[in-house]
Amino acid sequence: MLPMNTFPDPATALLVFAALTLAAAIALWPRRGIFARIRRAAKLSERVRLEDGIKYIFNGTSGGRLVSVDGLAGAIGISSDRAVDVLRHLERLGLARLEGGDITLTGDGRAHALRLVRTHRIWERYLADRTGVASGEWHAVADRLEHGLPADAVDRIAASMGDPLYDPHGDPIPTASGALPPARGVPLTDIAVGTAARVVHVEDEPHEVYRSLVAAGIGAGCRLRLDGVDSTGYHLTVEGRRVAIDAVAALNLSVEPEGEAVADEGLERLDALRPGEEGVVVAVGAQIQGSQRRRLLDLGVVPGTVIRAELSSLSGDPTAYRIRGAVIALRRAQADQILIRRRASKAAA
Repeated sequence: MLPMNTFPDPATALLVFAALTLAAAIALWPRRGIFARIRRAAKLSERVRLEDGIKYIFNGTSGGRLVSVDGLAGAIGISSDRAVDVLRHLERLGLARLEGGDITLTGDGRAHALRLVRTHRIWERYLADRTGVASGEWHAVADRLEHGLPADAVDRIAASMGDPLYDPHGDPIPTASGALPPARGVPLTDIAVGTAARVVHVEDEPHEVYRSLVAAGIGAGCRLRLDGVDSTGYHLTVEGRRVAIDAVAALNLSVEPEGEAVADEGLERLDALRPGEEGVVVAVGAQIQGSQRRRLLDLGVVPGTVIRAELSSLSGDPTAYRIRGAVIALRRAQADQILIRRRASKAAA
């Protein structure tokens, strides 16, 4: 005869049964269960790899570069064996063609690639114009957002911005029908010393080179003058500031020449003003975009506005400026992007 205490307590058994039932429901629920979510995540990861593969082939063939299995593996961060599987999958889907050593896109593959490129560049334009995301992050954020957004949603975003033709780096944005606006400008390396030009395209890869250009204050839309070229690189005046970049960085810039250099002498940055000094706004630098640019424009920081430096904080950042009768605090990073000509008179406007 078994002792009475060997039988489980009915309440405990009921709780255990309920807990197991709940756990099974959570795991096996058709759409929201753990297993369903794992399957969706796996499918999404596979879709991302395939779409990244399509973009790699499109960018490579469009740029006249060699498209290879090892190149694909490096571009999307997978092994060479996995890259072969991706290419075979694209071939089965009728999106890519592997003939001998050549890897190309089919007509359907190219159309899919153009939709991906359109989505990516629309996102970059949106991030630049409508958010405070830093320029160095546009590409990475757009990479994460480009997958899975329906074409009609992309079209609505584009329409809200006036259907832009170029992204903030100056790359052409494919239209909804798949037409690609023409590339603009000539390589910086092709213009003559002494020529003034406007930057129309900044290649954002490799990222290290792009970051060096951002650090030098060079972005699409800014004006520069080529002052000289020597063994150390290219010497430029960029919106009134002298900078030097190496030959690799220079190859990543396309410009539209504006003829002989106009006078940049006397241009300074707003942060050069000391308390009591005044300057007249010439321009807001191309590096200031999105919400920051709108805020400055709303404050009246437009060409012709007189700005007076009032006082600096103990650390020197921020500084208070008088702008159209109002005293506004600006960080040094913002003031550094406002181009001015110093006023000799100390009288407030």
